[in-house]
Amino acid sequence: MSWFLFALISTLGWGCADLFYKKGTDENDRYSHLKIAVWVGLVMGVCSIALLPLSESGFSLSALLTNAVKYSPASIGYIVSMVIGYAGLRYLELSIVSPVQNASGALSMLAMLVFFIARGRISDITEAYSVLDLCGTVLIVAGVIALAIVEQRLASAEKELAPEERKYRFGALALLFPLLYCVFDTIGTAADGIILDEETGLGLGEIDVLILYGLTFLLAGLAAWIYMWIRTGKPYNPFARTEKYKGIAAGCEEFGQVFYVYAMAAKPLLAAPMIASYCIVSVILSRIALKEKLKASQYACVISVIVGIVCLGISEGLSEA
Repeated sequence: MSWFLFALISTLGWGCADLFYKKGTDENDRYSHLKIAVWVGLVMGVCSIALLPLSESGFSLSALLTNAVKYSPASIGYIVSMVIGYAGLRYLELSIVSPVQNASGALSMLAMLVFFIARGRISDITEAYSVLDLCGTVLIVAGVIALAIVEQRLASAEKELAPEERKYRFGALALLFPLLYCVFDTIGTAADGIILDEETGLGLGEIDVLILYGLTFLLAGLAAWIYMWIRTGKPYNPFARTEKYKGIAAGCEEFGQVFYVYAMAAKPLLAAPMIASYCIVSVILSRIALKEKLKASQYACVISVIVGIVCLGISEGLSEA
C-alpha cells in the first residue's frame, strides 16, 4: 500500500472520530474532555500492549524508557493538543473546531521543511515531489487555512447576536481551544515527521511509535481518571451505556493513528497536510449527521481540499505506473 492510501484511510478514520467525539461530548459536563481522554488512553493502551511483541527495539523496560524519552516531544504535543481539542468541543460546533485546529497540517509541513533543508535534504525533497504534488499540497493547505479563517469570522460576527442565538457559548474567545490545539499539534506532527524519517530520524520504527504513543496516552488517561475520582469522590465508569460514543471515537482515533504513522514514515511533507484535511470529513459529517449548516464559502474550501487530494492521488498513481 502506498503512503497516499495510508493517508487517505487515516483522514477518513480521524474524520469519523471527530464526529463521535462531538456526539460523546456533554456541554454541561465539566469533565467531558477528561472522560474522552480516559477512553482514548484505554483503547490506545490496549493496542500498544498487544503490539509489544512486535517491537523492533525489544520490549524491555530499559528500551521502553529510552525510546519514550526520544518520542516525548511528539507524544506530549499530541496528548496536550487532543485534550484541549476535546474541551473545545463543549463550546463550539464540530464544523468550527476541526478546521481551525487542523491548520496545524500546514504549519507542521513548514516546520519539517525547514528542518530537512537545515540538514541538507533539499535536493532529495525536490527530486521526490512532482508539480502535481506541489499543486495538490497548495490546494489542501489553502483550503484548510481558508476554512479556518471563515470559521473565525463567523465566530466574531456572532458577538452582535443575543446570547441565546449564539452557537458559541463564549463567543470568539472559545476559538482559543482550537488555536491552542493547532500549536501543540504542530509540535507533535513535525516531531513525528522528523522522528520517523529514514535518514534523519531517531531510529524508531512505525510499530515502536504506535507503542510509545499508546502507552503514554494510557498513562495520561489513567491520570485523568484518578483526577476525576479525587475531584468528584466517585470513580468514572467508561463502560456505562451513556459513554458509547466516546468508545467509538477512541476506536476510530486508534484506527486512523495506525495508518497515519505509516504515511508519515513514507512522505511526511505530503502526508501531514493531507491528513490534517480530515477536518473536511468532519465538516461534511457534521452537515449530514449533526445538521450543522454550511455556507457557500465553506463549501468552496471543501472543494479546494478535495481537488488537492485528487491531485496527490493522480501523482501517486503516475509515479507507480
